Amino acid sequence: MTAYDRVFAAVFPPPSEPPTPRIGTGGFEGAPPAPLTIDWSPQDSATEQVQWERAWHVATTFFSLPSEPLPSTNNPRDIDKLYGKWWKPCTPQTAASINYLIAPESQGARLRKHQKQHDLLQWYLEECGLRHFVHHVRPLILKALQKGEVGQGLFSLLNYLDTAHTVYLHNVDEYMVADHRDEGQETKNCMRTNLTGLLIFSLPQQTINSYIAAYLKAHAENSLGVKGTSSSSQLQRLRQDLRPVVRSLQNNGLGGSRFQVILAEVMSDTLTAFVKQNYSALWLSQSNVTGQLRYWVENQFARYIVEVLAMLNTGRNPQPQSEAEITLADVEKWQEIAINRLGALRTEELFDVITGWAKDTKGAIEDLRRYIVTTAARTHLTNDFAQVLSYRLLQPGIPTTQIMQTYVSIIRAFTILDPKGVLLDRVSRPIRRYLRERDDTVSIVVSSLLADKEDVSPGPDILLELAEEMVHGATDAAQDDDDDDLDFSDMEWTPAPIDAGPDYKKSKQFDVIGSLISLFETKEVFVKDFQKVLGERLLKKEQDFEKEIRVLEMLKLRFGEPALQACEVMFRDILDSRRVDTVIRNDQFLACRTTTDSHPELHTRILSHLFWPSLHSEDFYLPPQISELQTRYETGFETLKTSRKLTWLNALGQVTVHLEFSDRTVTESVQTWQASVIYAFHEDEPSEMEDQFATKTVTQLMDELSMSEPLVRNALTFWVGKLVLSPSRSFSTYHVLETLPSSALHPELPTSTAASTLLTTAAAADAATSGPAPAVKSEQEILAEKMEVFWQFVVGMLTNQGAMPLARIVMMLRVVVPGGFPFGSEELKGFLEGRVKEGRLEVVGGNYKIKN
Repeated sequence: MTAYDRVFAAVFPPPSEPPTPRIGTGGFEGAPPAPLTIDWSPQDSATEQVQWERAWHVATTFFSLPSEPLPSTNNPRDIDKLYGKWWKPCTPQTAASINYLIAPESQGARLRKHQKQHDLLQWYLEECGLRHFVHHVRPLILKALQKGEVGQGLFSLLNYLDTAHTVYLHNVDEYMVADHRDEGQETKNCMRTNLTGLLIFSLPQQTINSYIAAYLKAHAENSLGVKGTSSSSQLQRLRQDLRPVVRSLQNNGLGGSRFQVILAEVMSDTLTAFVKQNYSALWLSQSNVTGQLRYWVENQFARYIVEVLAMLNTGRNPQPQSEAEITLADVEKWQEIAINRLGALRTEELFDVITGWAKDTKGAIEDLRRYIVTTAARTHLTNDFAQVLSYRLLQPGIPTTQIMQTYVSIIRAFTILDPKGVLLDRVSRPIRRYLRERDDTVSIVVSSLLADKEDVSPGPDILLELAEEMVHGATDAAQDDDDDDLDFSDMEWTPAPIDAGPDYKKSKQFDVIGSLISLFETKEVFVKDFQKVLGERLLKKEQDFEKEIRVLEMLKLRFGEPALQACEVMFRDILDSRRVDTVIRNDQFLACRTTTDSHPELHTRILSHLFWPSLHSEDFYLPPQISELQTRYETGFETLKTSRKLTWLNALGQVTVHLEFSDRTVTESVQTWQASVIYAFHEDEPSEMEDQFATKTVTQLMDELSMSEPLVRNALTFWVGKLVLSPSRSFSTYHVLETLPSSALHPELPTSTAASTLLTTAAAADAATSGPAPAVKSEQEILAEKMEVFWQFVVGMLTNQGAMPLARIVMMLRVVVPGGFPFGSEELKGFLEGRVKEGRLEVVGGNYKIKN
């Protein structure tokens, strides 16, 4: 006996009284049976016991089942195979014995009425369930279930169970309860219930439930259009296929509450699958998804459930009418569940909807509005979306512009989703906190506010969404700075929503720009960066400052006029420079009189240096003609402004250069140092040798122009990119390209090796100098300049007092530097590490010392 059989025998113990052995006339086993005559008259106990045992022997022998598996009964004609071996013919002697054992009026039945071991029905139940089914049918069912085929396994299970019930209950119907109509039906039902329970609970319940659920799920998905629409004939065939399966489940004890629980789980999964299959990524505006979903639930989903439950009432054990009845309240509840499933789907898709925000994706937001009608749904939405933001957006590898772009889309989407702004207030806090920690946030906001929408190739630090907002209408940045939300003159005032946070403050309107500007608690940081970017644009643009003025006026409403006074002065300088320039040019006769005049022209912009950010002021020699014009212009300015003088910032100028060669003419708008370098190649007297062109080395240009090497090389690289100069192999000597190879002028012609090398070098140089040089110094440049001053103090301290740790150097600098040392330990450490790499300092035991 196996371990499973021992456990099963412990739950269902074997009968206490086995079938009576064959006893012949001689009283030994195996002899021919003696004729049995049932005497219904009262008898003594010994005689009655012998008669009972002989009747028990006859009945149990008749009801004993063959020790072999049940035959298949898939075909109704297979029923005939059961006669003879499984359904034996009953003789009068056998019928009398059975009747004596179970008839209530027999003396033996009365004497043994409450003795379970003498109950023929109980013996037959154990014969069917514990002996025959467990040893001969159950292994076949387990083998069929282990194959893993859902449909075939379930059909095999039901076939075996149907055959078992048919075979086992035949004897009960025909011989045990047929002649006892009063208690027959009750006995039959009790026998069927006990037999069904015995058979079912000898099988693995979880496996059977999974097979039933898998079959119902596949059928429901095909019937309800989860895997595609089906024709009316296909739906009719699907219903016909399901009806016998449900009926068989009900007849074999697998219906009832067990089936209803499985059906409920399957229909729940089917509802979710239908929503995902049909409405995933369906975000078109003017969405009617909720209406379609409600209609589907009422006319298909609920109807399918009603039909399946109705099939349970057609079997041998029908469900009570109250359990199978579907009310209108149930349908409405299922519709709300469907809307919640749609809301859960839209919540999962919300990040993708926002990152791909456009007019044709607003349908998803409209669907979510119908979902967030409860506090629990709103909380689930914000919590889930905040988690998605934390691992899909707020990561170090994501560019700041992408984070800000997503934030702008979040503002737009959540303004439609919840006009009161409670949900936006919840989900935007981690984004705003993260953006404050990014170093480039301020510069991106400022640059984006001043960017041109028509710029088809924006830089990596430009967010055109803000430029579009400025074009479509300036936002009302005048938000109340006080904490009093009560406006007694506002007749449309409403209290804060019930789920609003303690520091919630409703925004007056949809304000993308205001939301980004208000990222920073102090205005000094924003105003400082705005001043730098504004200075760059004012120096680069010739006219049309409408956008800059509009942005400045908007910021004045938010930050106040005193904070932006320097910007006002910068604007006034640019506007006044035009008038002053015109006056001086007329007084000094600097304007060209005719269009054929080849003399250079000079225009200036006069800046008040106290109100402008730090500007590049590299000094170098200009061409003599330009220097002469500067002298005359300076004289005119001092005549006009007697108390003021000019300081020229040559590095910030723009020059339009016309170069004439033997085979072409080149016109470029360049920086002043680039113009000075190319002018240095100009020769007043032509060379005696025609094939010899002007040649200069880097060192010669640095000495002649008194220009730093970086500026010289930048200018040379620029002109190489324009095919004006050609470098040597060592890039130390450059000469003018008076004529170009034919392949450069005509790309369709074959290219020689020399020409190909020239073109490749020019392309690389052009790419290296493609961007304009900034006019305003960056923070790193200002820091480097200031650190150079403090470096002299550091050298003096380390020379006089020896090696020092970083903390002591910082402390000493704060004491000895006039005005205090404005930098921290980390900034000074980075500067000193650079000096260590240069070989000017060394670190010994954590102390810095001058390297010998």
